[in-house]
Amino acid sequence: MAAARLLLCYLILSSAIYLTYSVTDPRDVAILRSLKDQWENTPPSWQKSDDPCGTSWEGVTCNNSRVTALGLSTMGLRGKLSGDIGGLTELISLDLSFNRGLTGSLSPRIGDLQKLNILILAGCSFSGSIPRELGKLAELSFLALNSNNFTGEIPRTLGNLAKLYWLDLADNQLTGPIPVSTSSSPGLDLLKKAKHFHFNKNQLSGSIPDNLFSGDMVLIHVLFDGNQFSGSIPLTLGLVQTLEVLRLDRNALNGSVPSNLNNLTSIVELNLAHNGLSGRLPDLSGMNSLNYLDLSNNSFHQSEAPVWFSTLQSLTTLVIEYGSLQGSVPQKLFTLPQLQQVKLRNNAFNDTLNMGGTIGRQLTLVDLQNNAISSITLGSGYKNTLILIGNPVCDTALGNTNYCQLQQQSAKPYSTSLANCGSKSCPADQKVSPQSCDCAYPYEGTFYFRGPSFRELSNANTFHSLEMSLWVKLDLTPGSVSLQNPFFNIDDYLQVQLGLFPPTGKYFNRSEIERIGFALSNQTYKPPPEFGPYYFIASPYTFQAERGETSISSRQIIGIAVGCTILVLLLVGLAIYAMKQKKLAEKAIGLSKPFGSWAPSRNDSESAPQLKGARWFSYDELKKCTSNFSTRNEIGSGGYGKVYKGIISSGQVIAIKRAQHGSMQGGLEFKTEIELLSRVHHKNLVGLVGFCFEQGEQILVYEYISNGTLRENLSGKTGIYLDWKRRLRVALGSARGLAYLHELANPPIIHRDVKSTNILLDQNLTAKVADFGLSKLVSDSSKGHVSTQVKGTLGYLDPEYYLTQQLTEKSDVYSFGVVMLEMITAKQPIEKGKYVVREVRAAINKNDDEHYGLSDMIDPIIRSAPNLIAFTKFVDLAMQCVEESAADRPTMSEVVKMLETILQNDGLETNSTSASSSITDFGTAIGHPYNKDALQRKEISDTHAFDYSGGYTIPRNVEPK
Repeated sequence: MAAARLLLCYLILSSAIYLTYSVTDPRDVAILRSLKDQWENTPPSWQKSDDPCGTSWEGVTCNNSRVTALGLSTMGLRGKLSGDIGGLTELISLDLSFNRGLTGSLSPRIGDLQKLNILILAGCSFSGSIPRELGKLAELSFLALNSNNFTGEIPRTLGNLAKLYWLDLADNQLTGPIPVSTSSSPGLDLLKKAKHFHFNKNQLSGSIPDNLFSGDMVLIHVLFDGNQFSGSIPLTLGLVQTLEVLRLDRNALNGSVPSNLNNLTSIVELNLAHNGLSGRLPDLSGMNSLNYLDLSNNSFHQSEAPVWFSTLQSLTTLVIEYGSLQGSVPQKLFTLPQLQQVKLRNNAFNDTLNMGGTIGRQLTLVDLQNNAISSITLGSGYKNTLILIGNPVCDTALGNTNYCQLQQQSAKPYSTSLANCGSKSCPADQKVSPQSCDCAYPYEGTFYFRGPSFRELSNANTFHSLEMSLWVKLDLTPGSVSLQNPFFNIDDYLQVQLGLFPPTGKYFNRSEIERIGFALSNQTYKPPPEFGPYYFIASPYTFQAERGETSISSRQIIGIAVGCTILVLLLVGLAIYAMKQKKLAEKAIGLSKPFGSWAPSRNDSESAPQLKGARWFSYDELKKCTSNFSTRNEIGSGGYGKVYKGIISSGQVIAIKRAQHGSMQGGLEFKTEIELLSRVHHKNLVGLVGFCFEQGEQILVYEYISNGTLRENLSGKTGIYLDWKRRLRVALGSARGLAYLHELANPPIIHRDVKSTNILLDQNLTAKVADFGLSKLVSDSSKGHVSTQVKGTLGYLDPEYYLTQQLTEKSDVYSFGVVMLEMITAKQPIEKGKYVVREVRAAINKNDDEHYGLSDMIDPIIRSAPNLIAFTKFVDLAMQCVEESAADRPTMSEVVKMLETILQNDGLETNSTSASSSITDFGTAIGHPYNKDALQRKEISDTHAFDYSGGYTIPRNVEPK
């Protein structure tokens, strides 16, 4: 009897333990077992137990014992998706994307998944018709069936999906019309929350229904290209004012373009090419966001180039080939600031081609083949590709020039560089990682960008932004992204080969592949805006071979679980002990280090710095975002240390200024500097993002300024053209930044090292004053000066400060005056023993109204300009700033007002849109710093200027926003 009772207790205990560890609902277990039996190449974890939720089957997410998500992107699955899937009634997300081995038709039972919110079957090989039962999925918001082999018509029941915002049916073999609602049946016009209609690359036919569109829709992408649509473009399309990309190209549309199309002022890409459109060329006036326009291969009436050719300031690409344009090509077209390519071949342009002398700096291609151009007037401003083959002008002496011969684009399309890896080679099935130069198995596939706003494929900055956004948003190691062979394919999509490399080792694990695949198929990953809408098709991934796989019995699972419980208890005890030891250690450190309480979790207000807008960074965080402070990310160096470029988890690009050990300050001095920097907030000052003070490091984190220093831009190193107007705005912006330091900072700040290498230019060429490492607080306003050891940069150094060792705001004014003269001459302050202040003062001739006697000294880049606005006033102001006596110099706020007056009087806008200095400790002053003997002893060099700029490569032009 006792034995029977013991056996009964054992059975009860065993059942309880089994139920504890078998957490998955039996219904879901049966369905997943069925799927496992039907599919090949399921993850290895699916073979190891019969409890998907309890033992964490890869790709399976559970909640309260029910399966709520199935994510198996790029797993190499083969087989069919049976009707059993309909039994997972708690399923919210189903992602089987990029499994080319999944075939057959979709079961109508997929309509039983009443809670389904996301359905992604992109990049598989499903066929047959799209089940009308999908219309029952009332919670569905994301539906991606693109890149399969579906046939038949679009089910009108999809119009019932009131919450749907993403509908992608592209790249299938669908036929028939687009369904719209009737009094008795739904249609796609009812999808009022939809933002994406992607129906391109099918065989859809008939007219585009008028009632498909309405003013209460929120569509941003309408992609109908590559179908067989006929009839006219519906007038109602002009009501959808949220549209950003409209592609109707490669259809059989006819009739006139609706006159209200220019209501779509948010359009970035408009492509109506390869149709039979007729009537007048559409009026696109006011479409000021338009980047890309293609109206080629239509039947528009013959006309001259419309006025809007020259008014669309955001235009990067204009394509009207095989058209009926005649007359002259408008000269103003070539002045558009963001224009990159003009393709107008096979029209009837005649007369003289005159591109003018002011040409947009980004223009790289002008293709005018097969027109009737009889002569050409060439200015000096355009040096890139111009194609005139097939024009009468090529029958003249120009026939032997490059313009009249087939030309190859000199700039190669961008590809991620492996130059740092030398001649490294890998086995045939592996590739070299651009980040580590090790061989690995990358996650690969192809991006198809369906509406990019640019056509220039050699611009490294454009593709660097894509690389960085990928590793930031996909949480990969910086530098672990490879982009190869970008080109525009036959569908006019930008096609780019992508490779993502694992952070460690040779392989990604399955969870990482599922995560990345979902981010790319679910559009969680958003590329930079200029790349527009995209889809991605992944290649099969080779997972690391898993050897010795055997199934695990229930008893083994119970034994493992008991052992794990004991192990967890031991670990908890160890963790408690470790935390106590850590607190004791932190207490000891806090007694000896002034920054012992700087960690963000501390509440010690007495020793923590009082920061405004800046934050604490851990050393490990900065180490990660710079790839362990690798030389690849180094962008500057100086006496203080080195500067690195990095990207933090939020996606912000930063410049990281890391002190070398010999130049570190005391802890309290470092704290004071950080508090000073964090209080300074102005659009014309480089902002402090944060700092790091741990593990023996002193690091300052600044906002990253992309276009380098004023010195670099004046010397031509960046390739950016600073015309006179831009120089005036840079001067105004810099002056405003300094005026803020002098008069609005609390307490006021004297910069003490104003110079051209401490003025940075951002992407909009807005000036930002950098480097407050030498700054002094003016805390005693009654004295009006600070007595201090003389430090600064010779050439910019105020001689009165040098002689008296008394620093005032006027010392910054003197330095700024030298910078103004540097903007005029583009030369450094002291060259070959000559000091720019003395040379300009001696050369000034006020009877010379144009150049003030400075013609030989003016930077040649601006000297040839027809009208140097207020040049003489600018010189006079600069000379006032460099007066020997500080009392005779204006204040910085007065300098700002005078510069604003100069710009305003000439009708210009006044929107003036770091590193350790190359400073010298001058000790005790002996004589004037700029007498002839001193200048012979000292030559200025910027080799130690602590500049950060440029990123991977110095940009060659100012990019469109």
